[in-house]
Amino acid sequence: MTLSHTMRAVEISEPGGPQVLRPAILPVPVPGHGQIVIRVAFAGVNRPDALQRAGLYAPPANASPLPGLEASGTVVELGPNVTRWRIGDRVTALLPGGGYAEYVTTHEAHALPIPPGMDLRAAACLPETCFTVWSNVVMRGGLQAGERFLVHGGASGIGTTAIQIARALGARVFTTAGSDDKARACEALGAERAFNYKTEDWAAAIKAEGGANLILDMVGGPYLPRNIRTLADDWRLVQIAFLQGPKVELNFAEVMMRRLTITGSTLRPQSDAAKARIAREVETHVWPMIAAGHFAPVIDSEYPLEQAADAHARLESSGHTGKIVLKVEG
Repeated sequence: MTLSHTMRAVEISEPGGPQVLRPAILPVPVPGHGQIVIRVAFAGVNRPDALQRAGLYAPPANASPLPGLEASGTVVELGPNVTRWRIGDRVTALLPGGGYAEYVTTHEAHALPIPPGMDLRAAACLPETCFTVWSNVVMRGGLQAGERFLVHGGASGIGTTAIQIARALGARVFTTAGSDDKARACEALGAERAFNYKTEDWAAAIKAEGGANLILDMVGGPYLPRNIRTLADDWRLVQIAFLQGPKVELNFAEVMMRRLTITGSTLRPQSDAAKARIAREVETHVWPMIAAGHFAPVIDSEYPLEQAADAHARLESSGHTGKIVLKVEG
């Protein structure tokens, strides 16, 4: 098919708050080796988008400068040596950037088929959270059935995904959230116990259960030493973000004496090959969970593409539960 030469998009006019997100008309991207062009139906809104907007998270070299790390839509153009996809295929995809636009490119191995029975709106919520949760909780953290798993920020997109996936794996799931209503929503998703971190001592409660076998944390700051104290001996802390800062005083003698492991990762800077491996794992293990009804994305709200600034304000208010999406097509 013949594509338009220009597209609607939202760009970052300068580093700053949500108001710096501005509608723009830009050239349609051209696919490179092994890449596909997707006509975007919906794009997910994630914390890394807000960090990039604020000037704190630069895109990788050769990536689009536009925000947007996941999208769903239809394949409309194939780059050289693309083998998996055909024009007209409906996909959901992890992106290096550029999702806040009508068209976006990504490596063909980072796109996955839409799960059966799922619409494009829900499918746009899958890649960033599923890739992050599976690679850190299972591939890196080694979570097994019966283990005690604590995820902070249980009402976030990452949190709602981690609760459901860990529960489907047979783990005992505990989480923290910022209100009683959010805590109850987390329990409805499968958490055995959700703690309002503003009013409850989650660390003492988990210690009373025997300690956590695995903690997934995106808060950092003062949570780091509390996480260490909450872990059972010989177990793991996986760090994926630092909403309250990456620097804190920590007694590593306790880490050594109790044989603890501290690890973590960020998804965006990883190589195409690493992301392709994660994509295969997600399709093999998480897509069947969706088909079996064990996992579905939780959607908080939807905004038109041109109202991306409002979507970011909602994200940064921390009032949301689950994912926020932008409607791009139509």
